[in-house]
Amino acid sequence: MKKPIKLLLLASFVIAFGCKQNSEATTETKTEDTSTQSVGQSGVKDDTSAPNIVQVASGSKDHTTLVTALKAAGLVDALSNAGPFTVFAPTNAAFDKLPAETVEGLLKPEKKEDLSNILGYHTYVGVLKTEYMQDGQEYDMVYGGKVKITKKGDKTYVNGSEIVASIPTSNGIIHVIGDVLLPK
Repeated sequence: MKKPIKLLLLASFVIAFGCKQNSEATTETKTEDTSTQSVGQSGVKDDTSAPNIVQVASGSKDHTTLVTALKAAGLVDALSNAGPFTVFAPTNAAFDKLPAETVEGLLKPEKKEDLSNILGYHTYVGVLKTEYMQDGQEYDMVYGGKVKITKKGDKTYVNGSEIVASIPTSNGIIHVIGDVLLPK
């Protein structure tokens, strides 16, 4: 009789101890999961994959204003997602062409929606390579307006702004332009 009681106590101890450890592991896993969930796609660290649109733009000294605008509009995570996206990316010089105080005004929190609309007018869902663009084509942008493609010789223009470079990324393509596209 003593032997079955000892076995029963030992089994109860093992089960109780095992369940407690499993409960602690589950708690630790849940804690890790919730901390990871609060970070958007832009917070994912990946040193082996090709950079996405935001990472490429962030590494460009000519696109600091665009990156600042993306952050102010809360669009960094959206453009870090899988896509694919085409972004017509104005240079810092393009933003400098705008009337004085325009960029500073758009970066204010109360102008976030206006800024998002302007940046959305620079973004197409899908990959548009210049070699496949045809003269006179129009594309519906994220904001809802259309941009028009013009071809002159071997040069391609979007709403009259020349595409001076095209940079493939892991989630689409960036076309560098010298003007800010404003919705009509």
